[in-house]
Amino acid sequence: SVGLALLLVMLRLDAERFGTAEYYEATRDGERPRIRRRLAWYGLGFGLAVGILYIHPSPQVDLFLGSGDRLTAVVGGIAYGLIGILVAVTFASYRYHRIRFPDTWSYPGALVNSTATAFIDEVAFRGALFGLLLVAGVDPTLANFAQAIIYTLTTRLGAPGRDRYLLGLTLGMGLLGGWLTVATGGIAAAFLGHAITRFAVFLCTGHTGQTKPRGREVEEIEKRRRPPEGWRVIGSRESASRDR
Repeated sequence: SVGLALLLVMLRLDAERFGTAEYYEATRDGERPRIRRRLAWYGLGFGLAVGILYIHPSPQVDLFLGSGDRLTAVVGGIAYGLIGILVAVTFASYRYHRIRFPDTWSYPGALVNSTATAFIDEVAFRGALFGLLLVAGVDPTLANFAQAIIYTLTTRLGAPGRDRYLLGLTLGMGLLGGWLTVATGGIAAAFLGHAITRFAVFLCTGHTGQTKPRGREVEEIEKRRRPPEGWRVIGSRESASRDR
């Protein structure tokens, strides 16, 4: 179980190479990872999670790989999701001064990516890693901070050029998810809130996570190409008539 948990962490570390999670978009050169590579990442994550369920003698108790208290999990997950939606709307309003809805055709893929990523993240970090730390006798608060920090580092969001907003959001998701996992006795609440938050970020910003630097968005580049408001471009015909 420890080995499979570490493989899950390593798989999450390679999300950028597979073009999944926060990196489910075209690269800087415009290349989009192949669908088979993305499906392989999802499949490996689900396969490792199922392996832990079959190998560990009591995964629901020791590793929180279950729903826990269902009513509390649903209420806690929805509350977590509402907080995530509020954060996503606030960031979009600050960064873009509006809700930047993405193209409709991109919704299905982003929904699958948000749900699958949330599941793999919660199984790996709020489930297996967090549970193993508690079984080893680590203080629950310290274990929660440890898994959240490891999770944030594994996403590579602290690298140069990454958006610091997403770094803070990911750390907060890790801490809140860990707290909900202990409170409900399972990862269901953390999974529900995590999936809602990820999809809300996509809907509000048009990105699955990695927002572009200021001035690099499509509409910002187009705005620079246009003349200032109130100005008028003089065409060749108008200039020719004036010359006459």
